[in-house]
Amino acid sequence: MSGEAMMDRRAWLAGAAALVTAGPAHAAEPAHPAKPDLTLAFALPDAVTNGVAVTPEGRIFAALARIDGSAGPRVVEIRDGRPVPFPDEGWNAWAEEADPARTLVWVNSLRIGPDGDLWLVDTGSPGFGKPMRPGGCKLVQVDIAGARVRRTIPLDGVVTSKSFIDDVRFNGPLAYLTDAGAPALVVLDPATGRGRRVLEGHSSVTASRPISAEGRIVRGPDGKPVYVHADQLEVSPDGASLVYQSCTGPLFRVPTRLIDDPGTSPAALAASVEIVADTPPTGGTAIAADGTLFVSDTDAQRILRIAPDGTASTLIQDPRLLWVDAMWIDAGGRLWLPAAQLNRLALFQGGRSQVRFPVEVYTLQLGAGPAPNDHR
Repeated sequence: MSGEAMMDRRAWLAGAAALVTAGPAHAAEPAHPAKPDLTLAFALPDAVTNGVAVTPEGRIFAALARIDGSAGPRVVEIRDGRPVPFPDEGWNAWAEEADPARTLVWVNSLRIGPDGDLWLVDTGSPGFGKPMRPGGCKLVQVDIAGARVRRTIPLDGVVTSKSFIDDVRFNGPLAYLTDAGAPALVVLDPATGRGRRVLEGHSSVTASRPISAEGRIVRGPDGKPVYVHADQLEVSPDGASLVYQSCTGPLFRVPTRLIDDPGTSPAALAASVEIVADTPPTGGTAIAADGTLFVSDTDAQRILRIAPDGTASTLIQDPRLLWVDAMWIDAGGRLWLPAAQLNRLALFQGGRSQVRFPVEVYTLQLGAGPAPNDHR
């Protein structure tokens, strides 16, 4: 990693120390914080969901975490409490002989964009630790009303052999994606399909410690600790900042005017990065219209509320919130919480699943809507 790409370690420590003084994400909480009520939205009897998205009209979509490469749908719509393959069975019929450009290989995240379409991030890998299939790593745009794929945007040009394209957010004409395998951010123009990697190898996108959950280090099939690089990301409601982090934090911020500009030098971009909060091991995030961030704590089964100035408090802590992954704020001001239990999958448990079925998705009332530039 070049000197240009690395954040000065002393500056990082100074920023972290300031956050500890101001009230970091892992600071001691009041003895009896207010606890909003969890409501069970739906439950899956035999599948794990690591992300949901909900239309203003109430249609619910979920990504099923086929991390082990198991057969079955990758994306579903929840209808009358039951999962139905979406947009159709054909796109969800991944098999080794299938065309990876025309089937969903492993959808790790999904979003309803500001355009009202459903956007799917397909890693292109059929399972944990398996190489991407040529043409399989893609961004898929789905017309919700017509239940049809409008187009796919191949991501072959912005990935490496170690990439794991993880999540996406939108900001005007551009999209930002995280690479959790080969640490970097990707700036993509969906209209042209052209993208570029930025902050590649920078300390802000590189996990410095392994992910943990329920107080234990998560280990892969080889027994080694799992490191998840650039993962969560959100765009500020005014569109001026991109906040992002590895799964083990801290949470960083970079000005979008600099990251959007291909002429910004790597050194100038690296110098503009700053710490927002010293976050715990994280499954997922969401951002509200007032800029408040919500961050799940996979160790403590809680959801943190982080103000724009970086100060944090506990929104809710509940033993049912087992590895809450990609969250969603709907038009009614409800926060959707998929309790994914990813750390309990057989891959991370020596071959024997510890997942407690059914896998549950909860909501709680925030009293705040989503950032309008992100979705309706």
